[in-house]
Amino acid sequence: MGHRISKVYTRTGDSGETALGDGIRVPKDHPRVEAVGEVDELNCAIGLLLSYNLPKAVRAALTRIQHELFDLGGELCIPNHRIVTAEYIERLEQELDEFNTELPHLREFVLPGGGRAASACHLARAVCRRAERHVVTLSRNSDVSPQAMAYLNRLADLLFVIARLLSRSEGHREIMWQSKRTKS
Repeated sequence: MGHRISKVYTRTGDSGETALGDGIRVPKDHPRVEAVGEVDELNCAIGLLLSYNLPKAVRAALTRIQHELFDLGGELCIPNHRIVTAEYIERLEQELDEFNTELPHLREFVLPGGGRAASACHLARAVCRRAERHVVTLSRNSDVSPQAMAYLNRLADLLFVIARLLSRSEGHREIMWQSKRTKS
């Protein structure tokens, strides 16, 4: 293994810059650093979700996803580096299909909520969408793999489905959005 972290602080970022994975220094608010930070926050949100009592298959999927998010962060922190492959996205799609078969079809939007774990999952989904938006912003001026963007898009979908599963497993019913226009 490479370097071990022996000292947490380096003082090299005190001036508002940080180093990318290739050693190039950029401002801490650079779109690449923002994208990496959003993926890190997503990983933290999933870590929080994993602190709840979850079905075994959900726990296994989320634990693997945490590792994949580290891969994605590694890819994003080194310009033109590729780690995330089509297989990552295919695994998410397989899990989406498997988990979604247990759920009733939707006719309306679902309001976020439905128990503690389900609510934490909805929050992780929203963080995932924000990370996706930051990666799209980065892609406007930098080379970003289509797999990186597709991965976050599919992951947000999977987190939505998992939130629905968790709501049911926690004994809560889903609350469907009702537009003021439909209330008479």
